[in-house]
Amino acid sequence: MDSLVADAEPLERFRAGLAALWPEGIGKAEARLALAVSGGPDSLALLLLAYAVLPGRIEAATVDHGLRAESADEAAEVARICSQLGVMHATLRVDVAAGNIQAEARDARYAALARWIEERGLAALATAHHADDQAETLLMRLNRASGVAGLAGARARGQVTGTTIPLLRPVLDWRRVELAQVVAASGLVATDDPSNANDRFDRVRIRKVLADADWLDIAAVARSAAHIAEADAALDWMADLEWRSCVKKEPMGLRYRPQAPRAVALRVLARIVSELGCGAPRGGAVARLFDTLVEGRPASIGELVARPNAGGWSFAKAPVRAAKRKD
Repeated sequence: MDSLVADAEPLERFRAGLAALWPEGIGKAEARLALAVSGGPDSLALLLLAYAVLPGRIEAATVDHGLRAESADEAAEVARICSQLGVMHATLRVDVAAGNIQAEARDARYAALARWIEERGLAALATAHHADDQAETLLMRLNRASGVAGLAGARARGQVTGTTIPLLRPVLDWRRVELAQVVAASGLVATDDPSNANDRFDRVRIRKVLADADWLDIAAVARSAAHIAEADAALDWMADLEWRSCVKKEPMGLRYRPQAPRAVALRVLARIVSELGCGAPRGGAVARLFDTLVEGRPASIGELVARPNAGGWSFAKAPVRAAKRKD
């Protein structure tokens, strides 16, 4: 089947964006790109653009979380479209744990995609995150008083968590309406996920507010999220430097002599908690730990005990108390 994207302008825009993100793969005939395609307008546009730009070099997967009765039919529709295009397609079924459904679904989705990519020998994963997603996430997290890490927008290139698989977002600077236009011009009909209209989700409420705020420049808000992501990366770099210079091993744990500003020290503290096997701490808990130590008082976070001493802070896991014997 010929390309369903007839307009040369979006194709050249997509080709240039992908080449900038994936220079090591774009020109290699043997490098195949994995696409996450739900069947919605954003990911369907990604499929059409990638099909035109990388003929014979893409495979697609649809993750079925089983959270809606329609999800199996939607995955089957994506499989049908891929079959028409001659694109290999897989439906990946996952179970979502109880709790934060959206977060659990995201984690399960990426884990399943990573396994599929490794099995298929694909080179990188592309998703259809776009500028409206960036703006919605930034405003949603501003409303939660998130710090720099929380406010940082998705980066155009990263890695699938827990792997070395490149994660590409080649339409991150595209608007949602531009992607919808690509699908409409092709004659295909995208899936309409009813959860995208459910006011129970923060993102949906933010999206509706933005739709009525024509005075907001969504592309500019999205660029701000990208700038914060760059600041987040700079803080990570500084935290690594602080770690190498100021954190030392002690017989029972670690010692930290803080030199950097608070924002950097908080990241070092979070890493200390993780390195000592106490899990990934919440930002608020780390901030309270820092403030208590600055005041010169001992503190704890989970199983970790922290004590101020001459010129620094010592960290160790609390000893496990032996269970009392019953006579």
